[in-house]
Amino acid sequence: MNLRRFLTFLVLLGLSGCAVAPFDYPRESSVAISPTEETVLRQWTEDWLAANPGPSGFYPLISGHDALGARLALMDVAEKSIDAQYFMMKGDVAGHVFAATMIDAADRGVRVRFLLDDVFTTVSDEELELLDAHPNIEMRLYNPIARRGIGAFNFLADFHRANRRMHNKSFIVDNQVAIVGGRNIADEYFELNPKGVFLDLDVIGVGPIAAQVSAEFDEFWNDSRSLPMAAFASRFSPEDLIQARADIDETMRTVVRSAFNAAVNSQLLHDLIDGRQALYSARAEVITDHPSKLTSEIATDQEILVQRLAEVISGAEKEVIVFTPYFVPQEAGVAFWESIVSNGVRVIILTNSLASNNHTAVHAGYAKYRKPIIQAGVELYEARVDAVDHSGGNEAEKLTLHTKAMVIDREIVFVGSLNLDPRSIEINSEMGVLIHSAELGEELADTALQVIPSIAYRVELNSKDKLQWRATIDGEEVIETSEPLASGWRKFSAFLLKIVPDSQL
Repeated sequence: MNLRRFLTFLVLLGLSGCAVAPFDYPRESSVAISPTEETVLRQWTEDWLAANPGPSGFYPLISGHDALGARLALMDVAEKSIDAQYFMMKGDVAGHVFAATMIDAADRGVRVRFLLDDVFTTVSDEELELLDAHPNIEMRLYNPIARRGIGAFNFLADFHRANRRMHNKSFIVDNQVAIVGGRNIADEYFELNPKGVFLDLDVIGVGPIAAQVSAEFDEFWNDSRSLPMAAFASRFSPEDLIQARADIDETMRTVVRSAFNAAVNSQLLHDLIDGRQALYSARAEVITDHPSKLTSEIATDQEILVQRLAEVISGAEKEVIVFTPYFVPQEAGVAFWESIVSNGVRVIILTNSLASNNHTAVHAGYAKYRKPIIQAGVELYEARVDAVDHSGGNEAEKLTLHTKAMVIDREIVFVGSLNLDPRSIEINSEMGVLIHSAELGEELADTALQVIPSIAYRVELNSKDKLQWRATIDGEEVIETSEPLASGWRKFSAFLLKIVPDSQL
């Protein structure tokens, strides 16, 4: 029996190895609508530009409820187009209401283009096909895995291709307003998961910046690895589609929406449009890796985003504050940050602790660089998993840092999808926006320097050159000498996962 099972396994693996995604499927190119189309959002943009120096306006989306609420509100006022690009989407509450609101817009005649990376998206093909079946919605999967056979085997059999992922995250409505940042479409990114809180950040951009984000979207949408959902065999009959749509009308638009009134009722977008909340006026640039990064051999000339950031950071004169959930600097990264500190620049880096990290393998890769990065003069902090406001009565919540941002000399702000690890830098495609605003930079820097000590441990070297974690908790100084708040099993797992090569982290 054991031999029979083993032979069956080999046959399945062989069949999966023969399965490939249908990249030769015909598709039509398309581009963003003209920003001259008359819409409510265009009128808002023109009015704002007439009263402000511009050239674009920005506002940080710190609250998860506001981040989801802004997306839903933008879809509610959309008149011409919605372009959405994400690394991951889940079939949870946030995923369902996002899809339902998108369908509402499509029903009004809005053209929707939705591009999803394939590997970590957990929404079923049937649900994505349902979206694609709408005459005004086109779904595409980026670099998909073959559907015939077993998915995990298909991934491993084509690892060289499948390992390269589109990590970009952008959302544009009517080519006038864009949202860029670190959030995917799932409950944990919008404060809807009772088991944990993700600290994350997006930025909403108004004006010419939207056209730059649209150009990035078009580049990936029309890339050869962007495959229409129609390329996969249909599993729906016309009757199935009618019934599925009825189910959406019944559940997604009623029960699901009522589950998170804080997001649905967020007034942030309306406050911005009506002028009750001011935008930060600034010049900015969208920086994105090119899709060719995912088909080329790993090389520095393909690392467009990180090379541009390194250039900006190298020009810092006083201070660099970095938020990165996953930090695997390798020797080159340690040397880079040492060179910045040697120029008299204060460098503060906040990343996850072992207990707060949702990817233990990444922590295993990071841990060996802690001492060298501290010796380089960097002020290193790790998020406390228990640093959550439990005033709502939910003691189960745990904190995880997911923000990918930098503040440079309190004058330049970066917000995007980039983690400071080899996977983001070398393997995946990434994007973000550089905002040149002393006003926004000053506010975010002041907030960061107040908040970081209250939610994180300062990682230091003691008199014996050993790591220690220092924090002030409830007014008392606490010093830990081992991975704080991490279970024995997690520590053991991190030890075993040291075998994972840095290049895959």
